[in-house]
Amino acid sequence: MSSRRSAIPSDSLLQLRQRLDRLPPKSPERANQIAATAQLYGISVTTVYRALHLVLKPRTAHRSDHGQPRILPPSELEHYCELIAALKLRTTNKSGRHLSTGRAIQLLEEHGVETVQGLIKSPKGLLRKQTVNRWLSRWRLDQPRLLREPPAVRFQAENSNDCWQFDMSPSDLKHIERPDWVDPARGEPTLMLFSVVDDRSGVAYQEYRCVYGEDAESALRFLFNAMAPKTRSDFPFQGRPKLLYLDNGPVAKNHVFQNVMQSLKVDWLTHTPAGKDGPRTTARSKGKVERPFRTVKEAHETLYHFHKPETELQANEWLWNYLSRYNAQRHRSEKHSRLE
Repeated sequence: MSSRRSAIPSDSLLQLRQRLDRLPPKSPERANQIAATAQLYGISVTTVYRALHLVLKPRTAHRSDHGQPRILPPSELEHYCELIAALKLRTTNKSGRHLSTGRAIQLLEEHGVETVQGLIKSPKGLLRKQTVNRWLSRWRLDQPRLLREPPAVRFQAENSNDCWQFDMSPSDLKHIERPDWVDPARGEPTLMLFSVVDDRSGVAYQEYRCVYGEDAESALRFLFNAMAPKTRSDFPFQGRPKLLYLDNGPVAKNHVFQNVMQSLKVDWLTHTPAGKDGPRTTARSKGKVERPFRTVKEAHETLYHFHKPETELQANEWLWNYLSRYNAQRHRSEKHSRLE
């Protein structure tokens, strides 16, 4: 007999399956039958078991038009589904409530939808809620898929001073006892925490300033101090960034601020507010400057319950002592400190 492997005929497999079905599940004769068949056809016992597993395997019976819509040609039904999905998406509010499929079909039948191609109406009774929901899911036009956030894309500048993230946040201390200046007409100023964070290294520089809201003059004074050389030897943060990333607030819209940035040849990019870039969570883009705010307020400002600073100068001295330790901590992704 030739040593070349040969396939087992289907009728032989069927007869073998019938003989095995008549034997008890743990009968030794089953193994003998398998071995005899393997020897007869010059194949391994494993091949016989594999062939038995495939023979007469149950298969799902489908119609010849399985996977195709029957009420309409696919292109027409897809167009109706796109209109219904657009109605549901357009009517979605912040609570997640939106037009139901049945109500969208009713509007499409009774009033129609105005599109670039003109008014489109659906014949009454043609579209059923179950059919539309099934094809919305199959064509990935259902709400969970349309509102699904895209994957987060993390960015990091190639070099230090390529990009600074700038922001302001009211201090949890709110006020100090002896501010440097007070406008009697406006009352007590708010103690604001100004911060810039280098996008590459994560080094943070912050200052306390008593201000009346977010004004461009205070922001420019802070940025001047951030760019200037520091008197502390353990704080070498200085230089002029190529790009400044900040909120689209009063500072970024101020013409004085814009003129100063243009004179310094510093580009600026404003943050995209929530809801202005589809389902993407835009707040993630500011995480590098928001994280130091939270850390300072939790690890440093909570100690003000025991001893509050009396002046702005004293508050900044205490803050810089903490920042020198913060910047000496490990980089978020690399095996060195932020300053290194």
